[in-house]
This record gives sequence, C-alpha cells and structure tokens, in this order.
Amino acid sequence: MLKDGIRIVEKKGLCYIADNRNKIKRFKPWLGDSFSFLYDRIMQKSIFPKKFGGDMGKHIDILQKELKDVRGKNVLELATGSGSAVDFLHNSNHFTGSDISEGLLRQAVKNFRDAGFKETKFYVTGAEELPFADNMFDVCLCILSLNFFSDAETVFKDIRRVLNTGGIFICSVPVPEKNKRESTIRGRLHSEQELKNICVNNDFKYEGINAENGVLLYFRAVLQ
Repeated sequence: MLKDGIRIVEKKGLCYIADNRNKIKRFKPWLGDSFSFLYDRIMQKSIFPKKFGGDMGKHIDILQKELKDVRGKNVLELATGSGSAVDFLHNSNHFTGSDISEGLLRQAVKNFRDAGFKETKFYVTGAEELPFADNMFDVCLCILSLNFFSDAETVFKDIRRVLNTGGIFICSVPVPEKNKRESTIRGRLHSEQELKNICVNNDFKYEGINAENGVLLYFRAVLQ
C-alpha cells in the first residue's frame, strides 16, 4: 500500500514513482547503472577487505543469526542493491526492496526469484521520502548504506512512519571509531553515539549487536 497521491509505473519488474503525467522520477546512483554488474565483485574484492578491514563471510553469518527468526514478515530494505539480503533472509518473508539504482534492482529481482521468494516488490526510490503508507512493515533493513544518505535523521523519521509499533530496524554501517586503518570511506560516517541519539530522538530503543567485523557496527533499533 502506498501513500495517498503516489503514482506508480511498473516496468520490467520495477516500480517507478511518477507524476500526474506519468513522467518517471529519476535518480543518480553513485555507481552508474552501466557498471552495476561489477557491484558484487567490488564489494567482495575491494570494499570489504581493503576499506572495511572486514570479512564478507562473517558479515553474512552475523546477519543470518540476527534474522534467523524473521519469517513470514513484511520486510522493507533501504538501498537493496543487487539483492544480498537473499543470503541472510528467509524466503517466507514478504519483501519490499528500494534503491535509486535501476541496474542493481534488476539484479535483485533475479536474485530474489532464484532464491525462492514468492512475494516481492522493488521500487526505484530514495530513502529520505519513502512512498509507502504508514505502519506497513514489521522489519526494516539497511545494510552498508546508511552512510550514503544525506540526512540520516530524515531517514529515521520515515522509517518510524512506515514501521509498525514494535517493528525492528536492523543496520550495519561503518563508524569512524572502528576505522583503525583510517581508510577513506564514502559518505557521511556517524559515530555509534550519534546513531544512538538519532534512534532515541525518533522513538527507537537502540540495541547494539555484539559482533566485530572491521569498521562495521551492527545494531538493531526497536520502535517503541
């Protein structure tokens, strides 16, 4: 279900936000869509070992353990990318993906289909102004992407709006205090304390996940 006044145009498995004349809203992803096929290789071969100082296998294990009991739920993911959530999310869930990259979402459509997900929707949209109606989702994921959003406070306000009371936000994100290598990491990095404050300001209870993996912080936030 969408917010009142939102118009959608569906093309090749993706949902686009459109105006009254059906003109589609376009976004500029950080990795051009023509290079989106390289995204997974870049993450595995460069970003994780060189920038994050972490291990992708451990990353997946952490999220599998955190999400093992999430089944049959309405799940929203911000910045879905190529669909890596299939590695740690059970396919009984009703999944809604969002990203500004059409190229990455096309890969996600295939990956979720191949993983046996039956109920999926993929929206080309940013995280700062989600097109979904209030209280739509049980779980919201944001994996390795929060630092790319220009205004984390605004993102959390909209997450609060679309989650049910008691809904859970699961996040992994690089934080500056864990960056021992002093790697150059794209986007705006928030400290763990800043993220706690943003959660509390938006009626979430912050809970750290006990896991060490390079520069990455893992946490959950429960909507009160």
